Amino acid sequence: MADMPPATVDVNDALVGRLLRSQRPDLAGHPLVRVANGWDNATFRLGDALAVRLPRRAEAVPLILHEQAYLPALARRSPVAVPVPVHAGRPTPEFPWPWSVVRWVPGTAAADVDPARRGPAAEALAGFLRALHVPAEFGVPVNPFRGVPLADRDAAVVARLGDRGRYPQTAALKAAWVEALAAEAWDGPPMMLHGDLHPGNILLADDGGLAGVIDFGDVGAGDPAVDLALGWLMFDAGGRRRFRGAFGGVVDDDTWARARGWALNLSTARLSNSDDNPWMFAVGEFGVRQVLDG
Repeated sequence: MADMPPATVDVNDALVGRLLRSQRPDLAGHPLVRVANGWDNATFRLGDALAVRLPRRAEAVPLILHEQAYLPALARRSPVAVPVPVHAGRPTPEFPWPWSVVRWVPGTAAADVDPARRGPAAEALAGFLRALHVPAEFGVPVNPFRGVPLADRDAAVVARLGDRGRYPQTAALKAAWVEALAAEAWDGPPMMLHGDLHPGNILLADDGGLAGVIDFGDVGAGDPAVDLALGWLMFDAGGRRRFRGAFGGVVDDDTWARARGWALNLSTARLSNSDDNPWMFAVGEFGVRQVLDG
């Protein structure tokens, strides 16, 4: 049984309050409520319009720095709301890492919405990705786990699928993985990527439309297929058809095939490592089912 990585520092309301009082006393009087405790970051809502994001462990520090460096430019071209930073927090003796105050993006996480009701967001999500996926500027990092050639993830995927107790569909999943590996590799320039698109990071409005996209810690450069994996992580077969159709001819068959492979990789990573996080476990379980659906 695998669990989420443990936190190195206990990030709690009292700590966040002290950081705000020392660096942004103008914001310290706003109500503070923890809203998320993910693998990498803890997030607190700050009043009505802001949020505070802090790394839970040292490995997550580059993710906060990536958001601070790249989100302002991404926000300027994004057709939907994103949590653009408004303050770059400094380390202190009590909290040794950088942290951020960002714009609060309202909405309901798609992971909390029945998959059959997520379809209305398909076209807007395709529009968001078309705006995001532009050639990366020099110096934008390549995440070693996202956006790299799919073959780089082969050993990890094969190892996970060796757990037949967790994956009774191992044969079908291995066949899907081999099919994805056979697709032509990305031969274009490294593109700007979100890097961690899944239903937990997609926010929906009350009518099912797209309200915003959050959690850009894995932003980087590489093969855009990793973001297109959202077609399987987010949607059932009908929504997936809408999602791909909204790209027109921009997404070719090889890129779509690699995207399915990325969906398999990302779904099994969650399913194998979220035994203490039912929310992320469910995201992985749904993704695996969709990959098997084609």
